[in-house]
Amino acid sequence: MNDRAPYIGDRRLLAPRPLVSCDRPTAKYDRKGGGISVASAGRLNNDQPMSDIRCIGIATGGGDAPGLNAVIRAATRAAIIKYGWKVIGIPDGFDGLIWPEKSFELTMKEVSGILPRGGTILGTTNRGDPFHYKTVEKGKEVSRDISGEVIANAAKLGIDAIISIGGDGSQKIGYELFQKGLKIVGVPKTIDNDLSATQVTFGFDTALHTVTDAIDKIHTTAASHHRVMVVEVMGRDCGWIALEAGIAGGAHVILIPEIPFTVKHVCRCISEREKSGRHFTIVVVAEGVKLPPELKENRRASPIANLIGNAIAAGSKKEVRISVLGHIQRGGTPSPFDRILATRFGVAAVDLIAAGGFGMMVALHGDSIISVDVAHAIGHLKSVDPKGELVSAARAIGIGFGD
Repeated sequence: MNDRAPYIGDRRLLAPRPLVSCDRPTAKYDRKGGGISVASAGRLNNDQPMSDIRCIGIATGGGDAPGLNAVIRAATRAAIIKYGWKVIGIPDGFDGLIWPEKSFELTMKEVSGILPRGGTILGTTNRGDPFHYKTVEKGKEVSRDISGEVIANAAKLGIDAIISIGGDGSQKIGYELFQKGLKIVGVPKTIDNDLSATQVTFGFDTALHTVTDAIDKIHTTAASHHRVMVVEVMGRDCGWIALEAGIAGGAHVILIPEIPFTVKHVCRCISEREKSGRHFTIVVVAEGVKLPPELKENRRASPIANLIGNAIAAGSKKEVRISVLGHIQRGGTPSPFDRILATRFGVAAVDLIAAGGFGMMVALHGDSIISVDVAHAIGHLKSVDPKGELVSAARAIGIGFGD
């Protein structure tokens, strides 16, 4: 019998494999305590059943973030080294289970060298939702629920459980699949750092470095030309990148979704700087900032920074330039902090599967990686506190918020 794995291109697909020995470490999940305890397989109590997992899948969904490959690498290595499991890479989020033939085995060789790489070797999509899968039928776009097919295809691949790496939307989809019987654990991912269930998400630190470096460079040209420079950064619902990069980069005005602003007040800050002999101003704007009434009607006409920049130019009579950093914030080599956090998340997700903690998500609390119920984690944003210590510190050193 030929037991060699079939190939598509250079990707090895799932193939029959002898059952691994159960004489390996396993774990028990305490749903009440929300923790994972690892014990030697030979010394487990009677209430600590052996894991029946033999093969896991890994999927990345939503926007990419530095550190995704570090999670994939850590989860793959931990699954193989610690538990002897087979690991399957699912391309392009849950969309990859629509065409299971595209899935491929993740081996030690496959994940070698990916730790410093940005993006995800599995590919991703921010539009994939098997509960609302869009197709065109008879010239019209229709939405269908193909979640049953996705679950069936996971079973055909021999996948016993899936690690879903993604933000709020991906975790919500994963939880709905879990409710239909698919064994899933989550790993939180967003560069916006706006998930309330975890203290920090990987990718945020790298994005912070990228934006701070850009503001540093913009400082010199702003000062040389006596200009107002408006820098738009990511932050659709929360202003963590704008706030922290603004402080780190020495911005003079920071506009975030959590603090209403007026163009008049921003121009007042610029005017006060002019009077004190400082003839340039750096304004950092989160993309999801709440516009004042006079600008709202034009919101979709152009980037937020353009609308605000034009209004500032008219109100301050100063020369204004716009820099929209865009997807540069998602790219690049992950920082050491993000690599380490992503590695911890990947290992913890594998342990969570071994413990039977399905429908849960790993998270950072203090210095520890814990697990939380996805049902309680989704739909709750971690917003900037307008009266919090970080905003108060910014105000204390003269940074304005346009309010």
